[in-house]
Amino acid sequence: MKKKLFNKLVRDNIINKIKDEGRIPNYRIMKNDEFIKELNKKLLEETCEFIENNTIEELADVFEVILKIMEVMNISFDEFERFRMKKKNENGGFEQKIYLIDVNE
Repeated sequence: MKKKLFNKLVRDNIINKIKDEGRIPNYRIMKNDEFIKELNKKLLEETCEFIENNTIEELADVFEVILKIMEVMNISFDEFERFRMKKKNENGGFEQKIYLIDVNE
């Protein structure tokens, strides 16, 4: 039997999909400290996939991971939005598409 190695966090329904295909998954449930580390890796993975493909599906994957990180860190969407708006008010957004080349000091 051929084995395909993953060693990564997957979505909740993936195990059942693998079983439904007649394959046998080897998995475990992580403890919280490991889970947050794996969420961070997943955020990087999904962000890279979005950069490669620029699709709404990949962007939704990035957002799903961000929402789970917020949940694990006990950050409400309202609290997150307050911090986002504070930074936007202080530093602006990206509406003007400014690309900083250099600064003479």
